[in-house]
Amino acid sequence: MNQFLYGGDIESFAKYIDCKIEEVIDFSSNINFVKPHIAIDFNHLNIAPYPSYNHLYEMIAKLYGVKKSELELFNGGSSAIFSLFRYLQLKRCFIYAPAYLEYKKASTLFGYETKLINRFDDMDSKNDFSSDSLIVFVNPSTPDGKYYDLDTLMAQWIKANATILIDESFLDFTNEKSAIEYLKCYPKLFILKSMTKFYGAAGIRVGGIISNKIAISHLKEKEPLWKISQFDSHYIAEALKDKSFKKIAKALGSKNNILLEQILQNSGLFDIVYPSSTNFILAKLKNLKAYQLQEYLSKYKIFIQNSSNFDFLDDSYLRFAVKSTQELELLKKAFDEKR
Repeated sequence: MNQFLYGGDIESFAKYIDCKIEEVIDFSSNINFVKPHIAIDFNHLNIAPYPSYNHLYEMIAKLYGVKKSELELFNGGSSAIFSLFRYLQLKRCFIYAPAYLEYKKASTLFGYETKLINRFDDMDSKNDFSSDSLIVFVNPSTPDGKYYDLDTLMAQWIKANATILIDESFLDFTNEKSAIEYLKCYPKLFILKSMTKFYGAAGIRVGGIISNKIAISHLKEKEPLWKISQFDSHYIAEALKDKSFKKIAKALGSKNNILLEQILQNSGLFDIVYPSSTNFILAKLKNLKAYQLQEYLSKYKIFIQNSSNFDFLDDSYLRFAVKSTQELELLKKAFDEKR
């Protein structure tokens, strides 16, 4: 199972267990299991002209309560991360980890001195933040899904005159407040938004950076004119037209988050099940290694994520995505039959 340590490669997993891809129940994915209604017929989408993004910018700016001039769109969240690191050209990068691993990759690639801060053990440790520092904080966090009240941390970072990047890729799953309000008082703040997690389409690549007008204008100068396809743009625009989706998705997601947590707690397999405010839950195994539970669940065509590649975690950690009630019941059945 080594080739399936971390999840995501459904095609190889299906081949390994000799089944069709559509038969796999992918608990490794952090994409919303609820999908918006998409009315557009992509077979008749006119892709001949160069894309225009004005309408998309207007819709996304309205969604997050900012001006178009405070928003730059990218070909997905990862593209936004790499573009921002390249643009800022700072000396040091402090990453509150475990976190999305592309941050450490971008920091290394663009020559930053990288320092990891353990969110589980060293949140209150003193660090030498300064004006040449970039601070990265994912909120809600990954892979554990915890939402943090950032008031105290923001005060500390602002006092150090550091540049701040808050990744809110999973905030749409919650009713918690955004860090956008800090833009009014601090110009060195950037906020990452991923449109595809909540709207259930990892293959649609649309992500955004929100900051003050001046910073965004400078960032745009470093970016190509066209970087989002007509398909990506039209999908997100259509998804945002589904006015009932947000309410339905949050309600179902919250209900099934509770159900998943109960299933994990009652399985008897885990020492710790971390409370999560978003659409995935991190759990620490008691006596098994992650790959052993992966192997067992493969008999049920269930694919889960070994989280040992995250900084500060080992091979006893697994992340489970919140899925449909039917899929959660199958996971429960698999756990029950292991007793």
